[in-house]
Amino acid sequence: MKSSTILITGCNRGIGLELSKQFAANNWRVLACCRHPDSADELQALAAQHSNIEIFPLDVTDYIQVAELSEQLKDTTIDILLSNAGLYGPSNYSFGSVDPQAWREVLEVNTLAPLMLSQAFVNQVAASEHKLIAIISSKVGSIADNQGGGGYIYRSSKTAVNQVVKSMSIDLAPMDINVVSLHPGWVQTEMGGPNALISTAESVTGLQQILTQAGPDQSGQFFEFSGNTIPW
Repeated sequence: MKSSTILITGCNRGIGLELSKQFAANNWRVLACCRHPDSADELQALAAQHSNIEIFPLDVTDYIQVAELSEQLKDTTIDILLSNAGLYGPSNYSFGSVDPQAWREVLEVNTLAPLMLSQAFVNQVAASEHKLIAIISSKVGSIADNQGGGGYIYRSSKTAVNQVVKSMSIDLAPMDINVVSLHPGWVQTEMGGPNALISTAESVTGLQQILTQAGPDQSGQFFEFSGNTIPW
């Protein structure tokens, strides 16, 4: 029986590492990508324990490298393409002190890169059985949910990528590809910090359920890890 395949970016730590762990444990073939595999000790250790994890170097903002990896994997069907790599950017700023260069860098990683990744691997996803593209977003990108203000850089990058998800869900429907946006929760990672509410294991358990069950009825929607929908 042919195993299903997932490609995940940003696998060296946090949610990406836990996604690799849980999907591998469930007998998926995991194509785990990160910028610097040689220094990704936890990912290397995980791959040593699971023969179904393959590690690939990938800077998601290096679009030549993205294209080269797509060519390398041109004959690989990818059931789930999961854009997880992200950048928070500066945190200690407010209206009047926004750094435009930092904003550009965050938009590059969080908004442009997921679309470029999707464009590069769309044929591999279309050739698979599950046909899902998923992007890790954040609830702070919800305009309807914004009651606190601030956070211009990170918020806007996630609002923008949600629009990318919605448009892709329409554009790729003729190929039977489903596209979803995911909020992992406030997770105890380097980005989330020690005061976050849930563990990576709890978050990924929920995300994995959504990812493996998502179909046309879920395409073009924004889900939190619990399975609840989030307003745009």
